[in-house]
Amino acid sequence: MSNESLPEMKMDADNLYKEEVYTDQKVGSIRVMTPITADGEPDTARATQYLGQTQVMTPGGALPLHFELEADNLKAAIEKFAEGAKDSLERTMEELKEMRRQQASSIVVPGQEGMGNNKIQMP
Repeated sequence: MSNESLPEMKMDADNLYKEEVYTDQKVGSIRVMTPITADGEPDTARATQYLGQTQVMTPGGALPLHFELEADNLKAAIEKFAEGAKDSLERTMEELKEMRRQQASSIVVPGQEGMGNNKIQMP
């Protein structure tokens, strides 16, 4: 690969955050994203973000959930964690149902892209 085809990976100095992670080591964690300037000082022009993370065990394995918590401080984010996780799980389950519905209604044509690794060709 030549240097000309490599993507430019320049950080956005106007969109920096300091990240702190809080966890109860049981249910999940909350990432607190504090906006900062390129000098590392707090950027009071932007709001702090609170992001919840957890996982739910399914027959297929662990299902990770990531969701934003509408909060002004860590205590409020903790209080909204359960509701945020529930909403995220409901949205994820709806998306999975829709994907299954689309997959079940798709017409499979031999030689079509996306048929998996199956190399069987019909005469």
